Amino acid sequence: MNRRNFIIGASAAFLAGCVDAKTRRQEPAAATEKLLLWPSTPPGGGGPSGEMEIGKRGAVSNISVPHLTVYRPKNPNGSAMLIAAGGGYKRIEMETEAHPAARWLGERGITAFVLTYRLPAEGWSAGAMAPLQDAQRALRLIRANADKYRVEKNKVGVLGFSAGGHLLGMASVRSDFNSYRAIDNIDNHSARPDISALIYPIITLEAPYSDTSTAHILVGRHADEKQAAQWSVQNFVTPQTPPMFLAQAKDDPISNPMNTVIMQQACEKMHVPCELHQLASGGHGFGMGKPGTPTEIWPHFYRSWLQRQGELS
Repeated sequence: MNRRNFIIGASAAFLAGCVDAKTRRQEPAAATEKLLLWPSTPPGGGGPSGEMEIGKRGAVSNISVPHLTVYRPKNPNGSAMLIAAGGGYKRIEMETEAHPAARWLGERGITAFVLTYRLPAEGWSAGAMAPLQDAQRALRLIRANADKYRVEKNKVGVLGFSAGGHLLGMASVRSDFNSYRAIDNIDNHSARPDISALIYPIITLEAPYSDTSTAHILVGRHADEKQAAQWSVQNFVTPQTPPMFLAQAKDDPISNPMNTVIMQQACEKMHVPCELHQLASGGHGFGMGKPGTPTEIWPHFYRSWLQRQGELS
């Protein structure tokens, strides 16, 4: 990091701390309960058996029961956020991405719902469609329980990291696509997020950006152009796509930094409000910010954006 970037980053981090200290009114939220996404077997069936596995860094896999973990702030402000962590659709990085994000949001009065979604390679009959089914169901489930959690149905956003950014990106641009057949009254609710934040996301599965775990698992290593296009987020942006917040480091070795540029361009073409923050360095998987790098400041930009979107009081 050069001296100029260091000064800018340090100043922004200090400002973020000052602003947050003034606006924080409560203790960090803690996980309070779990909501099962499906009343019985998920669409199509299949999947792994046994207990969910937790890795050394807190990533989970062997997910047989997809669900939401609810973080309820002491004084909810009416906003809700669905969170999906990354892991290349091979695992879900809960401890480094999802749970810190949920606590951060809870400190600001936003009710957070952490999504434990099905992993396509774990034997689900729905295959690549399984995570999208879970994300759409989760958004509907949040709205169906709006009164219980004291949230407003028109203030349900999403926050996705890496492959979770791809998943919630698809949920944001394909809310009119029925990924599964309705099973109960919950499915009468909208699956469209009101706002969308994607952090170092995988956006496109098309060449020359197709050498990612996300692409390999969803469409295979030798997918044709049509298959890759069908799972590339930017191809489905419409004027109805929710306002978009994007953040990524310029030296990201996993998700090519062009991913967020491609998404920004797609949004601009459709006149969808989009804010992109390109961070000087920080790599991939920095969650809510890696100390000592420019990634520390992205939550400050996100907080300001949330405030402008009416999600913070």
